Amino acid sequence: MSAPFAPIDLAARIAEIEAAMQQPTFWNDPRAAQAMIKELGELKDVASGKGKFDRSDAVFTIVAGAGGDDAEDFARMLYEMYQRYVDGRSWSILTLDSNENDHGGYRNLTFQVSGKGAYGTLRSESGVHRLVRISPFNANDKRQTSFVLVEVSPYVEESAVRPLPEDELDISFARSGGAGGQNVNKRETAVRITHKPTGISVHVSSERSQQHNRERALALLSGKVFAFEEAQRARELQGLSVEKTLKIEWGSQIRSYVLHPYQMVKDHRTNTEVRDVDRVLGGDIQVFLDAAGTTVS
Repeated sequence: MSAPFAPIDLAARIAEIEAAMQQPTFWNDPRAAQAMIKELGELKDVASGKGKFDRSDAVFTIVAGAGGDDAEDFARMLYEMYQRYVDGRSWSILTLDSNENDHGGYRNLTFQVSGKGAYGTLRSESGVHRLVRISPFNANDKRQTSFVLVEVSPYVEESAVRPLPEDELDISFARSGGAGGQNVNKRETAVRITHKPTGISVHVSSERSQQHNRERALALLSGKVFAFEEAQRARELQGLSVEKTLKIEWGSQIRSYVLHPYQMVKDHRTNTEVRDVDRVLGGDIQVFLDAAGTTVS
């Protein structure tokens, strides 16, 4: 296994390569020159926020982690928060797949946000979100901490990125059905596709035909694999270890929503704090997006 990259200053390294390219001896070693040009492109991609698909639609996958019913209810709260943000921008949401519990919460949920710059604006929401509150599911009014993973990837046609070879895909089919057994489809139209090298999987049941669900699932998977590979490449270029999986638990959160014993929402990456939790959960997350520098006009 090769040694990890040493931490680097992106701006300084970009300036260093650009200065080297101006030297008359730069092309004396064509192989080294080509390698530096390739590195420059990668560094600029990272520095600019990997903006290839910033104007694409965004695909959210929300997965409840540690916290039982509270985590699944928190997944619902986050979904409604994003719904309200999207409504405020006159964008639209299409639910692609959901696994709802008996309390109206979600074990997992996948939806597409359509709007100009949706992925570029919302990609910084990817990560583990943490909720602290008095649990409504506990008769003893006990404080509960729960965790939810939010994944954001671009919705892209498979042809727009590296094609995923068929032998890397595991495709299965199942019957589509709504919550509580409603609208059960007797035909196996729901599609699950797993990308075997990364373990990334998608499940789509929103369309009426198996073929349409398969096409949409491939687009979702292509976007997820692209986002995963870009994130790994960015970590390597910054000298960080490659993450195989992200645990949905304490210590990995990007943002905390505290409702008890005090009220505050804090983004741990930018140290942005908002005291009005209701406002944030009501969809006003722009301050966090601006602090992350991802808003696309």
